[in-house]
Amino acid sequence: MGMPVSWGTEIPGLELWREETSSERHLQVIYPQHSKLTDKEKTNICYLSFPDSNSGCLGDTQFCFRFRQSSGRRVSLHCLLDQFDKDLPVYLKKDPAYFYGYVYFRQVRDKTLKRGYFQKSLVLISKLPYIHFFHTVLKQIAPEYFEKSEPYLEAACNDVDRWPAPVPGKTLHLPIMGVVMKVRIPTCHDKPGTTQIVQLTQQADTHISVILPTVHEVDLFRCFCPVFLHSQMLWELVLLGEPLVVMAPSPSESSETVLALVNCISPLKYFSDFRPYFTIHDSEFKEYTTRTQAPPSVILGVTNPFFAKTLQHWPHIIRIGDLKPAGEIPKQVKVKKLKNLKTLDSKPGVYTSYKPYLNRDEEIIKQLQKGVQQKRPSEAQSVILRRYFLELTQSFIIPLERYVASLMPLQKSISPWKSPPQLRQFLPEEFMKTLEKTGPQLTSRIKGDWIGLYRHFLKSPNFDGWFKTRRKEMTQKLEALHLEALCEEDLLLWTQKHTEVETVDLVLKLKNKLLQADREHLPVKPDTMEKLRTHIDAIILALPEDLQGILLKTGMT
Repeated sequence: MGMPVSWGTEIPGLELWREETSSERHLQVIYPQHSKLTDKEKTNICYLSFPDSNSGCLGDTQFCFRFRQSSGRRVSLHCLLDQFDKDLPVYLKKDPAYFYGYVYFRQVRDKTLKRGYFQKSLVLISKLPYIHFFHTVLKQIAPEYFEKSEPYLEAACNDVDRWPAPVPGKTLHLPIMGVVMKVRIPTCHDKPGTTQIVQLTQQADTHISVILPTVHEVDLFRCFCPVFLHSQMLWELVLLGEPLVVMAPSPSESSETVLALVNCISPLKYFSDFRPYFTIHDSEFKEYTTRTQAPPSVILGVTNPFFAKTLQHWPHIIRIGDLKPAGEIPKQVKVKKLKNLKTLDSKPGVYTSYKPYLNRDEEIIKQLQKGVQQKRPSEAQSVILRRYFLELTQSFIIPLERYVASLMPLQKSISPWKSPPQLRQFLPEEFMKTLEKTGPQLTSRIKGDWIGLYRHFLKSPNFDGWFKTRRKEMTQKLEALHLEALCEEDLLLWTQKHTEVETVDLVLKLKNKLLQADREHLPVKPDTMEKLRTHIDAIILALPEDLQGILLKTGMT
C-alpha cells in the first residue's frame, strides 16, 4: 500500500501534542509506511506544518511550505518523474533539491485537553509544485480524516495509488474517496497565458465531481489586492531576484502571497530559493538571517513577530494585513522607508528604498480599480492581472530570446564528420545594441529605463538560470541536428574506405550518440533514431564474425 511513485508524493499525518509548558510537535503517522524521511526533514516538517502560536488560526486553515531536501538522500525514488519533466513548462519542473509541503490544519476549542485546543495537521509532501491541485486533494480527505483517523487515510492512499501517471497534456480522472477530480497538467507546448479548459461531457462524465481549471495557479488578484498599485515594482523585484520578505498574519496569507510573487514573472522560472512559510525553527534560519553578509536572493513568507527585528536589515519588506474574501477590497498600502518598520505590528506597506526602472503603467491600475468599483469577480481580476504580467514578462524576454537565437551556428556549418559546432558567446554589450531597433518598445507601451533593467537582470540568478536552460536546449538541438546529418550519410560506403579499427571506433561513437539521445531526451525525430540503429546493424554485419560478437554485446543496437 502506498502513494504512486510517479506522483512523487507522500502523505504524513502530523498531530501536535502540547503540554502547558511545551511546544513540542510530533509526527504521528506516515503513509506510505516505507517512506524514508531523515531526522532533519522530519523536524522541518513538524515545525512548518503548524501556524506560529501568535497567528490565532481557529477552525480549518490551508497553506503551503517548501523545504530543502537533506543531502545524501537517494534520488531514485523520484526518477519516474524525470520522464514527464521534459514536457512540462520550465516553471512547473520539479526541483531536485526541494520538497513542497501542503498543509490542512485544524484548531478547535476542546476543554478536555490540557491546552484547551485540538490541533492537528494533515500534510502532503511532494516534489511537484501543483499548489491548487494538492490543496483540493487535502480539502477532500482532511476533514473526514480528523474524524475517522488512520483507516480513512489508508483508504485515501489506496485510491491515490491507482491514479494514472501525471502525464503533461493528458486529461486525468483521479478518484479520491468517492469523488472524481478531472484535471489537465500543462505542457511546454501550450501557448503561454492560455488555460486548456477541461470540458465536462454530458454522458461520459456523470461521475465527475470536481473539475480543476488549473493545477498550480493561486488567486493572483486576491494576493496582490492590497498592493496592486505597486504590482509593477514588485514584478521588477522578483524578476531581478532581490531579497524579499512577506510579513503576514497567518501562514495561508504568507504562502499565497509568496507563491503569487513567484508566479508573476511566468513563463520565466524564478530560479532563486523561495519559502512560502518560514519559521525560526527552519534548518536554514541562521543562513538566511545572518548579518555578516548581504541578504541572499530569496523570497521568505513569515508570520512570527520576531522576524520584524531579525530581518529589518533586508532591503525589501512587504507587510500585509488579513487578506479579504473575494469581493472585499482592503485599503491600498503605501511604499514606506525601511527605517519606519519597527515591529510586525507596523502598518501594512511595502517597505523599500527601491526606485523602479520602469514608469508605472496607469492603464492596468485604472482597469483593476474599475473592476473593484463594478464588483468584478476576483477570478476575472486575476485573469486581467495575469495577462498584464505575462505581456510585461514577454516584452522583456523576447529581445533576449531573439539575441540568444542569433548565437546558434548556421545549420550548413554542421558536418557529420566533425563535432557539433559551439554556440557563440553571449556578449552583454552586443545584446544592448540590439535593443535600439528590436527592444521591448515594439511590444510594450511602458516607458522607462529598460536598458538599466536589462543590465541589472543580466547579473541576477534568474538570468543565470534562464540562460543555462536556453544554452542546454540549444546545445541539445545542435546534437540532434548532428545526429540527423549522420543519418543522411552513406555510412556503409564510408566503412569500405576505412580500416576495421576506424569502423569499430565509428560504431562505438554512434552507439554513444544513441545512448546520449535517449538519456538527455534530445529533440530527435523517431525515424532518425531508427535510421541510425539500421546503419549500426548494417556496419556490424559487414565486419568479421569475431568483431560482430563483441560489438553486439556493447550497448544497444
